[in-house]
Amino acid sequence: MEIAIKLFQFILSISILVILHELGHFLPAKYFKTKVEKFYLFFDPWFSIAKKKIGETEYGIGWLPFGGYVKIAGMVDESMDTEQLKQPAQPWEFRAKPAWQRLIIMLGGVTVNFFLAWLIYTCLSLFNGEMYTDLTKFENGIGVTEAGRKMGFQSGDKIINIDGKPAERLENASINILLGDNVTVLRNGKEVTFPVNKDGVADVLKQKEAKMYITPRMPMIIDTLVSPTAKASGLAKGDKVVSINGKQTPFFDEVSDVLLENKGKAVSIDILRNGKPETVSATVDQNGKLGVGVDQKALANVVTDKKYSFGESIPRGFTRTIEALTMQVKQFKIMFNSKVQGYKNVGGPIAIVKNMPVDRDADGGYAINWVAFWSFTAMFSVWLAFLNLIPIPGLDGGHVIFTLYEMIVGKPVPQKVLENAQMIGVIFLLGLMLLIFGSDIFKVFTGKL
Repeated sequence: MEIAIKLFQFILSISILVILHELGHFLPAKYFKTKVEKFYLFFDPWFSIAKKKIGETEYGIGWLPFGGYVKIAGMVDESMDTEQLKQPAQPWEFRAKPAWQRLIIMLGGVTVNFFLAWLIYTCLSLFNGEMYTDLTKFENGIGVTEAGRKMGFQSGDKIINIDGKPAERLENASINILLGDNVTVLRNGKEVTFPVNKDGVADVLKQKEAKMYITPRMPMIIDTLVSPTAKASGLAKGDKVVSINGKQTPFFDEVSDVLLENKGKAVSIDILRNGKPETVSATVDQNGKLGVGVDQKALANVVTDKKYSFGESIPRGFTRTIEALTMQVKQFKIMFNSKVQGYKNVGGPIAIVKNMPVDRDADGGYAINWVAFWSFTAMFSVWLAFLNLIPIPGLDGGHVIFTLYEMIVGKPVPQKVLENAQMIGVIFLLGLMLLIFGSDIFKVFTGKL
């Protein structure tokens, strides 16, 4: 049931994005009196699930859910229908239209994607606001993992700026740090700026802890006893850990470090119980765990629930769209970084479906988290806009580059060059799709997904 809901969300989101993207091409094409032969949701090699011809356009649903397309007469596209292009250009063909009209038609899809993301983010800001972990409320600074330390952080740091821009939200900062170059922190009362060590970034990505390498630094107050050894130790709910084996460990991250050093060993724990000092003994398991849960109340104090008026939600929606776009661009930088090797963490359709969010309802079943769904759709809309603008033949960006060349030089790119470039682009994109999809399948069978 869970996977069915995740798959439904993925197909629904992709369907919305593809239909609106293709409408971005379709509507200006029709406005400029250009013949549109096909309008398809998903691809239809060999056969389609459904189709119907209305006027001069065949509308249909393909069986391969990797996108969609509009087939515009007189245009060199992925169909590679060159027979039509051998005939003299007709006034209703794409190639017969002025360059500026062709440019508008080709930019229509990414324009719709951008404005759709803006609309969704505006609505999310207006109706749900934003709940985030506020870095400015971290009174004790941050706790960091070993990978975080390798990046250059120290426990107790208070993050101020990332690449010169103020850091306010942990959810954004944890990603921006991975994509950034420099971080400024308040350390022992002094501002310190340091470059982000990419070896640490690589470790974070390998461990798939992209949002967990920095956390609010919480006091080590016990909330639950999970393991039998923890219960037998004499620890109790409400105990505040002060030190372990004589080493001061008032914060959770310090406790974690000492426990990892004492895997499988007995340790002496100094605690405060009802304000009075006591000492108990406990055994650390082979994973470096004590078998206790930590009181999460401190986390509530660093969460901000921000609401927006109608007037505020519109510019906030635009800002969130730009932030999402900026993040997509930055990801390319770490994807091809030789140290980080971010390309190894690229996921395809299977990975996306697996990570689609779902909620549990009151009966223990699964339900769609609509806020998360629309957040994903907005982010993916920005992603599609960015991808389609990459100047690769076969994508909108490739057509845009050739059209801009014509507008600047004053003459079109030779037809044969367009055809060859399109063929190379399509082969490249198909190869890339197979590589990503194959990577997903490999990760499934090796248990890495």
